[in-house]
Amino acid sequence: MERSSKLRDFIAFLGTIKGDIANVTAPPYFLAPVSVVEIPSCWTERPSVFTSAALETNPEKRALAVLRWIMSSLKSQFYIGQDEKASMRKPLNAFLGELFFGHWTDETSTARMITEQVSHHPPITACYMWDEEHSIRGIGYVRVEMSFNGFLNVKQTGHAMLHLDKYNEHYLIPFPHCKVKGFLSGRLYPELGGTYHIISSSGFISEITFLGEGFFSGVRNSFTANMYRASDNAKTPIYTASGQWSGSFTISNPTDPSDTETCVPGLSPPAPLQTVPLEDQDPWETRNAWKEVLTALTEGDIQTTIKEKSKLEEAQRAMRRKEAAENTKWEPKFFSSTEDDALFHELAITPDWKLDADRTKGVWRFDQEKARKATKPYRDDLTPFGEVGHNERKE
Repeated sequence: MERSSKLRDFIAFLGTIKGDIANVTAPPYFLAPVSVVEIPSCWTERPSVFTSAALETNPEKRALAVLRWIMSSLKSQFYIGQDEKASMRKPLNAFLGELFFGHWTDETSTARMITEQVSHHPPITACYMWDEEHSIRGIGYVRVEMSFNGFLNVKQTGHAMLHLDKYNEHYLIPFPHCKVKGFLSGRLYPELGGTYHIISSSGFISEITFLGEGFFSGVRNSFTANMYRASDNAKTPIYTASGQWSGSFTISNPTDPSDTETCVPGLSPPAPLQTVPLEDQDPWETRNAWKEVLTALTEGDIQTTIKEKSKLEEAQRAMRRKEAAENTKWEPKFFSSTEDDALFHELAITPDWKLDADRTKGVWRFDQEKARKATKPYRDDLTPFGEVGHNERKE
């Protein structure tokens, strides 16, 4: 009852805010013990699914493998690792400069990822993923905006680009918008909506329409998808997919009934995340920086959560004030922004898909030269809590 009352109070508070609420501090009981910078792990936590397109010799099958990979990642991305029967929770707002490094290994592949919070106002996260052995790599960046009108509306601006080096192939991948529903019942769940396209330089388009559950009909988290040739004005499907992205879905070949498969992404657990031991992590790495908060959240210790979270947030505010007073600019360690993206314009053939670089502080790319020079400690004596020796927290 106390949690329900607090949730109602939080809903009433959200209703008083106009504009973007992405950086609003959520109450501890609403938080997941994970930061925003780890959410892109949804793409790499099943390495064999991530690399499957690189192992296909048929271009149609490669395009289909990319569609399967994206649809298989959505549950982990939007339920934040929760079971779909449990109420979803909000990840921790990432602080500027927050870093995440991880890799996952299964029977066929090892996928690696670097993620960095490249902006805090507005919040922008950039990530780079790759499997060197299979010559596959991807880059993505996203700005998240939130508003509340009875539902929590999550708008994502940005895109991802997957590259298959062996075939010199590129895939432009969208970030769907989301509504968080279930506030009245206290059991929150995500619902995606709209139509989006995965576009390949090899000439295939996967058109995905998220349907969802309405007041009187529909199935939660449902979708349909058609994959067709970009040159085919009739959009004759080569493959179709339908079902629930949070449960199971079926992929079919309309001309060959025997060419059908059922995908259940949650049937087997993801590969275990592998990182360096916590004591060897840089102060700017997410699990090191948030370690006290993550422990408190896991243990359900609300007071310690608030106390430790406030320490980090107040230190970050002081850092921003100091930068403003000294007129210094924050520089990301692994990513750089450019003004435009020629490949995006080449692939984004749908008229409503715009780059919106002005809303994301440019187009973010993984900077190989920066990465080559980046060594620990990444910011010398500066930690997320301030300079070593000038704050309570020493690493």
